[in-house]
Amino acid sequence: MAQQAYVAEADSAGSDEHRRSLLRRLGDGLGRQWDGWRSDRRIWRRGLVIAAFALLLALVFVIHAQIPNSVGNLGSLTETFLPWLGVLIPVLLLLALLRKSATALIAVVVPTVVWVSTFGGLITDKAGSGGDLTVATHNVNADNADPSGTARDVAASGADVLALEELTEPAVPVYEKALKGTYKYHSVQGTVGLWSKYPLRASKPVDIKLGWTRAMRATITTPEGDVAVYVAHLPSVRVKLEAGFTARQRDKSADALGEAIAHERLRKVVLLGDLNGTMNDRALNGVTSQMRSTQGAAGDGFGFSWPASFPMARIDQIMVRDVEPKSSWTLPRTGSDHLPIAARVTM
Repeated sequence: MAQQAYVAEADSAGSDEHRRSLLRRLGDGLGRQWDGWRSDRRIWRRGLVIAAFALLLALVFVIHAQIPNSVGNLGSLTETFLPWLGVLIPVLLLLALLRKSATALIAVVVPTVVWVSTFGGLITDKAGSGGDLTVATHNVNADNADPSGTARDVAASGADVLALEELTEPAVPVYEKALKGTYKYHSVQGTVGLWSKYPLRASKPVDIKLGWTRAMRATITTPEGDVAVYVAHLPSVRVKLEAGFTARQRDKSADALGEAIAHERLRKVVLLGDLNGTMNDRALNGVTSQMRSTQGAAGDGFGFSWPASFPMARIDQIMVRDVEPKSSWTLPRTGSDHLPIAARVTM
């Protein structure tokens, strides 16, 4: 409190000399406080529990891939919200300061370094200029009360290729009518659809082991050549107290989607859709091991897309193979519970 009083007095001091004097007194006070800490040998014995939690947190960041999924898919649940565990770092830091524990303070440095090395690259702006194809995807929500407005909003993004997921049979004509003026070509397969300004052919469903169609594939002929575009909406996951993170059907569908992409004959591939999982989730390895995330390569921040009211995870993805991402971003909220996302790529 004394230091705060010095700072306040220094801010309001009239002369430079008076201000320098007050700041010297502040420095002397902090120095005495540090000397008191240093002479107190208990600073190394206090806060051991806080230090243990800090080291455990760092361990989770490092070995999250080894956390077993055998019990409630705990590993996938941890990986889905892994970046958010960083919120615990300032909490641990505050506790270490309150306990005046040098041991805890040093221990908190460890998860801080690991978190920054793991996720720091996502915080920086990696977006570049250029690109010759803009793509976008949006889970429009089956209960969307304004499908026409949602269609107009995503079309206004300027996307050359647009994928929509969670289309209902009554809503399909509404989307087709609203997007007709912007996109000359389109195809709807089951509950997913693809709209394009460029010629679209060889459109067909993709079997992701659900019994009904929630994925499709088409060839789009751009001025720079053909590209295979996949649209997918993997099954939802649930967090239940009695069952943990239930994602068995999602995992099975992800494997099937990955297999379909692996057998794709065209070299250039773009995947658009709601994968109901993040890039950290090992259950999506069948897909993520052979494709790049545009957000990770050319995004600005984490790009969380769900839920739209307070985005906490990026479960909507734009991924590419043999295509160079230039920029990636989220679009303004529509009538859906997801945010639309877009990317600019070079063919």
